[in-house]
Amino acid sequence: MPLPSHLLPALVLFLGASLDKRCPVLNRLVLGRLGWLVTLPPGHLAVNLPAAGSSGWAWVPNHCRSPGQAVCNFVCDCRDCSDEAQCGYHGASPTRGAPFACDFEQDPCGWRDISTSGYSWLRDRAGAALEGPGPHSDHTLGTDLGWYMAVGTHQGKEASTAVLRSPTLREAASSCKLRLWYHAASGDVAELRLELTHGPETLTLWQSTGPWGPGWQELAVTTGRIQGDFRVTFSATRNATHRGAVALDDLEFWDCGLPTPQASCPLGHHHCQNKVCVEPQQLCDGEDNCGDLSDENPHTCGRHIATDFETGLGPWNRSEGWSRNHSAGGPERPSWPRRDHSRNSAQGSFLVSVAEPGTPAILSSPEFQASGTSKCSLVFYHYLHGSEAGCLQLFLQTLGPGAPQAPVLLRRRRGELGTAWVRDRVDIQSTHPFQILLAGQTGPGGVVGLDDLILSDHCRPVLEVSTLQPLPPGPWAPAPQPLLPSSRLQDSCKQGHLACGDLCVPPEQLCDFEEQCAGGEDEQACGTTDFESPEAGGWEDASVGRLQWRRLSAQESQGSSAAAAGHFLSLQRAWGQLSAEARVLTPLLGPSGPRCELHLAYYLQSQLREVSCNFERDTCSWYPGHLSDTHWRWVESRGPDHDHTTGQGHFVLLDPTDPLAWGHSAHLLSRPQVPTAPTECLSFWYHLHGPQIGTLRLAMRREGEETPLWSRSGTQGNRWHEAWATLSHQPGSRAQYQLLFEGLRDGYHGTMALDDVAVRPGPCWAPNYCSFEDSDCGFSPGGQGLWRRQASASGHAAWGPPTDHTTETAQGHYMVVDTSPDALPRGQTASLTSKEHRPLAQPACLTFWYHGSLRSPGTLRVYLEERGRHQVLNLSAHGGLAWRLGSVDVQAERAWRVVFEAVATDVAHSYVALDDLLLQDGPCPQPGSCDFESGLCGWSHLAWPSLGGYSWDWGGGATPSRYPQPPVDHTLGTEAGHFAFFETGVLGPGGRAAWLRSEPLPATPASCLRFWYHMGFPEHFYKGELKVLLHSAQGQLAVWGAGGHRRHQWLEAQVEVASAKEFQIVFEATLGSQPALGPIALDDVEYLAGQRCQQPAPSPGDTATPVSVPAAVGSALLLLMLLVLLGLGGRRWLQKRGSCPFQSNREATAPGFDNILFNADGVSLPASVTSDP
Repeated sequence: MPLPSHLLPALVLFLGASLDKRCPVLNRLVLGRLGWLVTLPPGHLAVNLPAAGSSGWAWVPNHCRSPGQAVCNFVCDCRDCSDEAQCGYHGASPTRGAPFACDFEQDPCGWRDISTSGYSWLRDRAGAALEGPGPHSDHTLGTDLGWYMAVGTHQGKEASTAVLRSPTLREAASSCKLRLWYHAASGDVAELRLELTHGPETLTLWQSTGPWGPGWQELAVTTGRIQGDFRVTFSATRNATHRGAVALDDLEFWDCGLPTPQASCPLGHHHCQNKVCVEPQQLCDGEDNCGDLSDENPHTCGRHIATDFETGLGPWNRSEGWSRNHSAGGPERPSWPRRDHSRNSAQGSFLVSVAEPGTPAILSSPEFQASGTSKCSLVFYHYLHGSEAGCLQLFLQTLGPGAPQAPVLLRRRRGELGTAWVRDRVDIQSTHPFQILLAGQTGPGGVVGLDDLILSDHCRPVLEVSTLQPLPPGPWAPAPQPLLPSSRLQDSCKQGHLACGDLCVPPEQLCDFEEQCAGGEDEQACGTTDFESPEAGGWEDASVGRLQWRRLSAQESQGSSAAAAGHFLSLQRAWGQLSAEARVLTPLLGPSGPRCELHLAYYLQSQLREVSCNFERDTCSWYPGHLSDTHWRWVESRGPDHDHTTGQGHFVLLDPTDPLAWGHSAHLLSRPQVPTAPTECLSFWYHLHGPQIGTLRLAMRREGEETPLWSRSGTQGNRWHEAWATLSHQPGSRAQYQLLFEGLRDGYHGTMALDDVAVRPGPCWAPNYCSFEDSDCGFSPGGQGLWRRQASASGHAAWGPPTDHTTETAQGHYMVVDTSPDALPRGQTASLTSKEHRPLAQPACLTFWYHGSLRSPGTLRVYLEERGRHQVLNLSAHGGLAWRLGSVDVQAERAWRVVFEAVATDVAHSYVALDDLLLQDGPCPQPGSCDFESGLCGWSHLAWPSLGGYSWDWGGGATPSRYPQPPVDHTLGTEAGHFAFFETGVLGPGGRAAWLRSEPLPATPASCLRFWYHMGFPEHFYKGELKVLLHSAQGQLAVWGAGGHRRHQWLEAQVEVASAKEFQIVFEATLGSQPALGPIALDDVEYLAGQRCQQPAPSPGDTATPVSVPAAVGSALLLLMLLVLLGLGGRRWLQKRGSCPFQSNREATAPGFDNILFNADGVSLPASVTSDP
């Protein structure tokens, strides 16, 4: 059935798949999202589309219906959706098609524990219990601060069941799906069960005895049409051998609401008695789509022939192999249907194949009269579950004037379709009498079922039935072949084995990229195809929704010319009623090598869509690239991942761990665009967060060339940042261009995100940040044009710094001017002027890094141009190997520019260089100081590969984070404040660390460094360390350190520093002897140049400053031994160990513990205890 052009863009896939013996099991392939996502799990190709016409969200204009009618029915009858609160979920998101969901962050959403033993459910979070078999983070936030429902370990000796029950829900549509996430490590629980109770009956929707994988597992089940009230229960059963720790999170009800009444319906739709509109194909299909059964009543469907198998087979005839059965009292097999389709009940009847695997079970219709110009339609519901070898085929057999014709295959479904009854329909138009044949073949452990066969009113049986020809050879009835002398073993091969020559090839060696047969028969139909053969290389459609994959000829395709030739796989409308996902599967492949490649040709056609996109409805013109298994995904705000537009909407996210990817980069591309002006401004919001995040870059592709426009590397804090780039085109050019965002990962700790992309005519303002890595950011050199952008590694740099400041490598770029006499005579200047910056709403700080040659590089002046030009800074450029930080306070009510001017000093081989210009809100801090409210100031968090490639981050308590961090800062003492922090949980043993480095500071005989730090490690054996290092040309010196557990509070520290050479202060976060779980944070760093530290006076409530005595505590056993020793002779033992003075910290001790303070790594004693007698 062709896909209507108004409903979806046409997607055609030319799958010239070439698979060789290097191939791994196929992973995931994203083809793009014009509202769709194409995925490739092992042996699968799938397309997701957003649900069209999703019910479950409707605004009633001026009133709410009475509570008894409106509460908990998956429809927001009230404007604030208050009628859907505490229903096992809360009111749905305003986003179209969003589910009714509960994440347990605020409350249990109405779910109640109805257990009758001590083994029971409660709302819990991982932070309340750091040990035990339960989850260490929730699913919503991914942190130990998130909430979920859980049953804890129970030590009873008898079997017990914990039962969690929803409130009373009302009226679920036939498309209703319940999705949830559960956590139950194998060995903790005997059985998990999800049940639905309506009326006197309880349906088992899902049941499992494991094994279950580690971490959170997803479960999705369909409820079927539920009339009236019902409840859902989730239960966990334990016995004496199981601890029983189970958790449940993020329950979502999808497409469960019935359609809402409408005053009028679209043309061709059916207006139900309750004023609901349904599509014409939903009439008489065996499902209550109206909600009042008026689309299935005798008045509408009286001339249809419906068989529900409740009382028999109706007009259908069966051969041996089909059996009428029901769920209640059926075989105890995991694959057995748990309910029928007609009644959605375990008591309802259906037809199931009981034939041996490989043997067909035949169901035949009566013989029908020729349909003429009308169509005889058959709607049927089928069930394939438990085996990839299960198969259901539908044949049409016609009777001509002469001998009977061979049956024609009209439909084939094969493989695993899940535990739901799937709708399908065939339309038959025949000029001769005909018969419909349904052949079911079971696989090992699988079930093939049929229910609700509905023949339309144009299917008219004949009175006398002719003798029809047997079924043709098929996959379940192989064609007879003469036995060759070399193939005498053919008849003796086991079921499922392939006979070739003298070999019987077992199923596990089929399609494994190794030819066992001399003619390669075991590797045929294994995915490699050009679709010219009807077998299509073994690809099979496995869709259960409104879309399907079909092999089409070029002539059948819409818009193709009559002369077109060839075949391909195309996306078409389907009759399924469930998920919108369309999947196509290969046979089971592998095993294979690590370098598998799938080559394919695909074609996507859609209306031209804009680059500008807030990603709320879909991804507009943007789609992910396919050259890597790392992909950008269109996601909804959840937990720490929130969008920029509303904080609760959608955005695109790159997370290399979801799923775990090996690819180094991921592309997000726009559709080809036509310029609207000679210059355009592209603005966007980006989010780079995590200790190993990598680089985000933007480029423009045009006529085969790629032009870099913008890039940013390393974590930029847990917040959204705005950026923009100017797109330059030839005047009058209509040449199309394409935009490309590329995420380059450095590891697996961190995410990238994009939101609110917009394009407007005209140039952009000057950027707030410029690293010169991709362009000159619009800077224009004045006069002779002596300033130039270069990289030392280019081979064309006769002078300039050996490395840039951004990357600290020879490949990095910077701006440099030659100030030697040959280029710039003494006293003359070379200027570099920025583009216009937009007016400032508040004072800001412009920082930049500059570098001078070893010998008298000259003077660097900085000017601001607003209404006039005035000098704001005059620097005598220092020579040396280090980049130095300059800063300028800026206030500008109008558009303004910054001008850098180099003044020559008549010295050969001299230069001045610039890099990393940054404009931030707020005044400029003093050198080496920062309160972190606007960023990291002059502190560098560049990741060092030799230390593991990890970075310090910047954030605040108000924004949810994937990583633990202090709830408040020290500067403001609120969630709104900010700080620098590092999560040591990403480190591993081996001495890896992360550095936060100051700008170069001048030599000093004595200066004071003050700062506040926060170490949030649990009181067990986890241990992280914070150190202060002085780094200079003379080497590296550790001057301060703190390790082990500290209470979750901000502590003050001060360190006196001295250096005979220019130096940098380095804060180092690293590990102790044990893995660390917790953050180290810094705030209010103050460097007092030339001032010695003053001992702070104790405030009321402070205790004597403790000193630390290290103790070798490495495990729980050692800690227990230490407590015993302390109980027997603690004072004497400690005195023998001695004491070791440590740096000054100010920490309030808890009342009642005046003598001994326990830390994760040792024992601290007040000075009064450790002083000599």
